[in-house]
Amino acid sequence: MPAGEAIIEVEHVDAGYPGVTVLKDVSFTVNRGEVFVLLGGSGCGKSTIMKHLIGLNPAVGGTIRVDGLVMNRANRPAILRKIGVMYQSGALFGSMTVLENVMLPLEEFTRLPAEARRTLALMQLDLVGLKDAAEKMPADLSGGMKKRAAIARALALEPSILFLDEPSAGLDPLTSSALDDLILRLRDTRGVTFVVVTHELPSIFKIADRCAMFDRARHAMIALGRPTELRDTSDDAFVREFFTRGGSNGK
Repeated sequence: MPAGEAIIEVEHVDAGYPGVTVLKDVSFTVNRGEVFVLLGGSGCGKSTIMKHLIGLNPAVGGTIRVDGLVMNRANRPAILRKIGVMYQSGALFGSMTVLENVMLPLEEFTRLPAEARRTLALMQLDLVGLKDAAEKMPADLSGGMKKRAAIARALALEPSILFLDEPSAGLDPLTSSALDDLILRLRDTRGVTFVVVTHELPSIFKIADRCAMFDRARHAMIALGRPTELRDTSDDAFVREFFTRGGSNGK
């Protein structure tokens, strides 16, 4: 696990929505340059936590810091420049080419001339192996290609942190494994910090430096650590069962 400084700090956070608390008193840190996975069963609150981390919804209580800045309305614009987000479906604009999708953040948040924006967008597409698909429409892409295009768009402003929501959902095992390889390559070559929401065990064991596990019934974070450590040494039967289902041996 990378031993770098904390780039995300979650302190005593109550996660949920006005009038509804999904998780109580959650605390953890994400280190700069690591892949940190949020996991648990359906409805456990992992996606809710991610929405709080990116400032999409305010936490019910507690404090979240991103790269030293407290997540609040005043700081959110500055924090947004430090992060990129890939949603589960990819959320590409169907009326734009792949290249236009990746150029969009550069058009919205920079004053670069059009040719510079195009060059930078093509660089990101080349990084994810989609340079030859630049002029295609999203409808012409496979599921895995859509995920890669969405990652390229999330990288457009060269953020410090990438949030990925169920990146392997709907993908076949080979495509999912290739996407995991891309995540690790971006971590290792660019120093990108990843926060990944997933429940896919092969991906968890392959990419996660550490993970936080949440439980719907207890409204709590019930485990924090390396996936192999949680599988082999956790005192919680629910945690051990989660990590050993399907006979996975991990890494």
